[in-house]
Amino acid sequence: MAGRRRRCGSAPGTVLLLVSLLASLVACGGGPKPDGARTQVQQLLDRRADALLAHDESAFARTGERTEFAHVGAVPLAAWSYRVTALHRTGATATAAADLRYRFQGYDKAPVTAARTLTLRRTADGQWYVESDRPAKKTAQQLWDQGTVRVVRGRHSLVLGVGASGGLLRDYAALADHAVPSVSGAWGTEWAGRVVVLVPDSLDDMAGLLGSPASSYRGIAAVTTGEAGGSGQAPADRVIVNPAAYAVLGAVGKQVVLTHETTHVATRAHTTRATPLWLSEGYADWVGYLDSGRSAPQAAPELSRYLQDGHTPGALPTDKDFGFGSDANELARAYEGGWLACRMIADRWGPEKLDAFYRAVGDHGKRQGAVESAMKQVLGTTLDDFTTQWRAYLTAQLG
Repeated sequence: MAGRRRRCGSAPGTVLLLVSLLASLVACGGGPKPDGARTQVQQLLDRRADALLAHDESAFARTGERTEFAHVGAVPLAAWSYRVTALHRTGATATAAADLRYRFQGYDKAPVTAARTLTLRRTADGQWYVESDRPAKKTAQQLWDQGTVRVVRGRHSLVLGVGASGGLLRDYAALADHAVPSVSGAWGTEWAGRVVVLVPDSLDDMAGLLGSPASSYRGIAAVTTGEAGGSGQAPADRVIVNPAAYAVLGAVGKQVVLTHETTHVATRAHTTRATPLWLSEGYADWVGYLDSGRSAPQAAPELSRYLQDGHTPGALPTDKDFGFGSDANELARAYEGGWLACRMIADRWGPEKLDAFYRAVGDHGKRQGAVESAMKQVLGTTLDDFTTQWRAYLTAQLG
């Protein structure tokens, strides 16, 4: 009714229902008090992010330590923000857990999210300042955590490195720029047609970007990270180079690797939990080797030796065979076997059928039955018959 004032008090009657009490507390302002310090820290990080995006070093310095500004300064950012998820305060110091969300201008369809831990201090005037910003425990580093990032832009590529010369980064950009149209020629143009390459300073730094032990990637020239699972977005793929392993490759090998990894970027939206590694890795190798001039024995030396020693694989490689921590020779044979399976499809059914087969497997939604269904629908064969043909193909090409 108009003119009636609301009183803060208990509900009528002798029995106070919990729901009435809670409603009364909310109406009277009796709920939990907001965390003033957390609000202040969030506002501080908002100002810090705005300063970074605006390239305003003075404003950034007023929020705390400024090393990050120099490390990130050259990176083309379209977005950078923090969301505080927890704050633990002890007197004039505090530790904040926050989600960092950032996006590279012209390359990322959606932000990358990284968990961060920030240490802060509060001065006598009551202002909070950032003392450090580092990856949360058991999470991967970002490239700028490792030093000042140098950036080179190619026609179809963005190359970011720490500790590498501009000339070396331009070499990577040239390889990536050659890879992108090659991949589009094989897969089609229904992808972004550009690639981001990260060049850390060492194997240990590469492992830091991946959040895994360095031993897992020793001898691996590069890996691609991104969101799989069939979202259709592929928002922020990264090709991460192992500089130690990459440096020992010849010119053809370097191009094959960058084209292979770029293929993963292009096919990401159609690579799901239903896609076995022999297909995703084999297809990437098939595209990588298309214009290399390498013969089957040259491109599959370990599998060639295996056959010459009197052995023949009984089945297509399993996902377990692709484990980076497995025996190096077994890992090489897995990659080579997957490549030759895809090469056989392209030779016998045609490249268009290979592309259609890849998409059909990924579109199945679940692993069980995905390969079998796609082989029947696209290739008109069964897994058993395909495996028999593949084993004979290995002997014909390598034996």
